[in-house]
Amino acid sequence: MKVGVIGAGAWGTALAIISARGGADVTLWSYDGNCKQFDDVEMPEKIKITREIADVANCDAWLIVTPAAFFRETLRGAAKFYNNQPIIICTKGAESTTGNFMSEIMTNELPAAVDFGVLSGPQFAAEVARGVPTGSTLAGTSRAINAGREILNKLYLNPSDDIIGTEMCGVGKNAVALICGYNSVAAGGENERAMIFTRAWGEVMELGLRCGAKMRTFLDLCGIGDLFLSATSATSRNYAGGMAIARGEKPAGTVEGIFALAGLIRRAKSMGVETPVLIEMQKKMGL
Repeated sequence: MKVGVIGAGAWGTALAIISARGGADVTLWSYDGNCKQFDDVEMPEKIKITREIADVANCDAWLIVTPAAFFRETLRGAAKFYNNQPIIICTKGAESTTGNFMSEIMTNELPAAVDFGVLSGPQFAAEVARGVPTGSTLAGTSRAINAGREILNKLYLNPSDDIIGTEMCGVGKNAVALICGYNSVAAGGENERAMIFTRAWGEVMELGLRCGAKMRTFLDLCGIGDLFLSATSATSRNYAGGMAIARGEKPAGTVEGIFALAGLIRRAKSMGVETPVLIEMQKKMGL
């Protein structure tokens, strides 16, 4: 299978690596022609890196892994080269200006893409690139799920039809991990950290259910699995970003949790869902 991976950051490069190891011929699109380099990980020969988005036109499937802040712009650039491929959205996040999830942006910007899925779960890119066992939820149409199983055969994939719930978990865990990182420095003690963590995730769940998510999804790999990974480890960019903010430092790299928190609050307000903890934590962090 020929696979186009759109986005060559850490997660996009890791997915390109395991797709190639699984037998796919991979075209990895990078806006600047570069990709993430992992220590002690050799790039498979079956990966072609390109700056030309047109090179993914003849691929059998697309994995879109660009940051949430650039998802709409990147999708617009790729739309003219779309040839009815199944698409797997591998970006976790919400658009901060609209509160839209990536699937909603896709429906708006690329309505012809009716076969798509969302990949989300407990995944540190460097471990995936090294071949550490990793599982994820893959929610979408049967065609997208089947494509995902063929491409990402090195991952344990749990299929689901709950796209909105899977996305809410990915967005919510980014925001909550940011909050947990901040409170690991700023909170008065462990009791306060536990209280804020629980209430913040409760608000995410309530918003998700109001959006049509299934409760079961919050207990899946994309939910509690990803939350456990991201909200307890400084290896998580969101957790580390929250720590940096609490120390008065500038977070390193792209911290999706900042955009996710803004997007969740915007969506909640539009739906009349109260999120006092998310709002208070956004204010405390000065975001």
